[in-house]
Amino acid sequence: MSINVTDPIADMLTRLRNGVMAGHATVSMPGSKMKMSIAQILKDEGFIADFETAAEAGNGSKNVLRIKLKYVGIRREKRPVMTGLVRVSHSGRRVYVNKSDIPWVLSGMGVAILSTPKGVMTGQRARTLGVGGEVLCHIW
Repeated sequence: MSINVTDPIADMLTRLRNGVMAGHATVSMPGSKMKMSIAQILKDEGFIADFETAAEAGNGSKNVLRIKLKYVGIRREKRPVMTGLVRVSHSGRRVYVNKSDIPWVLSGMGVAILSTPKGVMTGQRARTLGVGGEVLCHIW
């Protein structure tokens, strides 16, 4: 059974947010190239522990993206590394920025993820390369 999702990136962020709030170790979702590049950025920035893609057994060649969430502390005192996620640009309102208008998230403590002509990257990397693009989300 396949479920049509209007906004796959928002679905991914919602699954991550729900998984963190429930204290799950891993979160699974349908995979795509965009989601894998966002997961790679989250891993590089230290918000998640790891991710993997696998073919789902019942669906033939459909990819499944499994993200291993990251926590700090031990047992009852463990806290998630990722404390907030916000989808900025969505289907009803696209948000584009120039290279000089790339937003800072929590004065640099968070990350803005952008879709640029040079690929999906963090706001900091886009500033370095001198490109703007569509602001996908903010994560802190």
